[in-house]
Amino acid sequence: MAASSFDYSSRPPIEPTTLGSVLSVRGSEACVGLPAPAINDQLRPTVGTFLAITAGRRRLIGVVTEVASSGDTDADARCGAVARLDLMGEIETDAVGAERFSRGVSAYPVIGDAARIIGRDELRLVYKASSASASAINIGVLHLDDSIAAYVDVDNLLSKHFAVMGSTGVGKSSGVAVILNEILDVRPNLRIFLLDGHNEYGRCFGPRANVVNAATLKLPFWLFNFEEFVDALYYGRAGVDEELDILAEQIPIAKSLYQTQRASSEHVILRKVDPRSAGYNVDTPVPYTMQDLVALIDERMGRLENRASRMHHHRLLSRIDVLRNDARYAFMFENANVGGDTMSEILSYLFRLEPSSQPMTVLQVAGLPVEVVDAVASVLCRLAFDFGLWSDGAMPMLFVCEEAHRYAPADRSVGFAPTRRALLRIAKEGRKYGVCLGLVTQRPAELDPTIISQCSTLFAMRMANDRDQALLRSAVTDAAANLLAFVPSLGTRELVGFGEGFPLPTRMKFKPLAADRIPHSETFQHAGAHGATGDERTFVKAVVERWRGALGAKTPASEESSAEANGPRNANLASPVASRIEQIRAQILKR
Repeated sequence: MAASSFDYSSRPPIEPTTLGSVLSVRGSEACVGLPAPAINDQLRPTVGTFLAITAGRRRLIGVVTEVASSGDTDADARCGAVARLDLMGEIETDAVGAERFSRGVSAYPVIGDAARIIGRDELRLVYKASSASASAINIGVLHLDDSIAAYVDVDNLLSKHFAVMGSTGVGKSSGVAVILNEILDVRPNLRIFLLDGHNEYGRCFGPRANVVNAATLKLPFWLFNFEEFVDALYYGRAGVDEELDILAEQIPIAKSLYQTQRASSEHVILRKVDPRSAGYNVDTPVPYTMQDLVALIDERMGRLENRASRMHHHRLLSRIDVLRNDARYAFMFENANVGGDTMSEILSYLFRLEPSSQPMTVLQVAGLPVEVVDAVASVLCRLAFDFGLWSDGAMPMLFVCEEAHRYAPADRSVGFAPTRRALLRIAKEGRKYGVCLGLVTQRPAELDPTIISQCSTLFAMRMANDRDQALLRSAVTDAAANLLAFVPSLGTRELVGFGEGFPLPTRMKFKPLAADRIPHSETFQHAGAHGATGDERTFVKAVVERWRGALGAKTPASEESSAEANGPRNANLASPVASRIEQIRAQILKR
């Protein structure tokens, strides 16, 4: 039947009126006989209503998951319906008369035990423990009673990972923004890194977030491990074995050469060492210059007589040349021939490792070449985990991955394997090193089940797809798994919360955000007045100019020196074009 609930918020407090009694008990379920029709508007128990069953000194708390007619025409009118309850906890009175709620049931009801709708004070008692905790965050209100705040325990939320799941348009991004803003309030020393797949979180955190986009990202190619660099070099396609062998041999030598040259420039006296025995491998995160790598490959090619082998070297050099001169990959190859060990600065900038008023980074990946997004995500996941590993968890970090099903798909034949492995490593081992994981997905059925099984707190928003619901059902081990029946009919910003972060599996609603903090894709910002005739033609020309500039080669060295001589005007030539595109686009969209 349709999922609804008893609304406490618009009614006066409910008197402890007995409605029915226990008819049967089975494991964590109980069936209670209820009057039909309802006694009055206040006493209308239906799906989602919390009932209290008196069992000696305890009151067992359960949620109604199904209501049906008793089917017995001769039955007493006071038992015209049967409700099925999932028992989730109990309220116990101690020796001094104090009441406390605990999760789980230590004593089961017997046939005939009285049942009634839980009162507002009892509902507050159930959520009192979580709200009183110093680590609790207020993310919204209970669906049953909007005068009672819904709290989540941050310690359990972070240490055991969490996932936010829901279809497009249900308020998932707003919910993530609420959660992260609240975490920032109670954990100011926690570093948060958000992988923003749609460039929609840039304004959600105000001055507390450092927003990095394709234009400001600096992630040198030498920070990529071998698989990640190959994925970028071949634009997401499989590499050529002969060329990969050449790279695997020459990259460690290039790293050794750079270190030797650096020591020489710093006047450090070192014993001459063969670069091939320096101890570096293809994945060691030390700098090297692309100029050295190209020179080494070219030198190796010059020593070959076999034409086929020379062609493999030639093709590899051509690929490297195309990639490093592709303007879209400037974030990887800026200063590629200059070098510089900037690893500490890059880690500090991306993960906010130094004291700052901005403990959070939002990386907007929508502007990056689609072929390299998976490799970039892999690099960042790996760097986050490795820093936690080698720092012994000294700087706790939360890594939040939007569109997680893209980076770690359930189908092992698709996606980029290193990204899946990096996320899985955080999910399995990250908590030992202070690296926490938050997953956000609209298709949980397409997400690697091993990764989602490591998330002990789940925020389930509306999902209509049967496969997604089945995945969620398999991930929920709580006795209240029947609450999943609510999921297809949840409203906007509504969710059912399961797991360690909640005192009970609960239906609730995320608190609203201020209008200027609501997630919104920057691609669809509206501004300006109505456009004049001919704006479309100007707009298309500007787009073509930007398109060619992005896909074309970088400015040759001779032109670069000329640009430097002419000052910053030429260096920022693309800015007026991009600005004009934004102005015209806004005018067209405004019509």
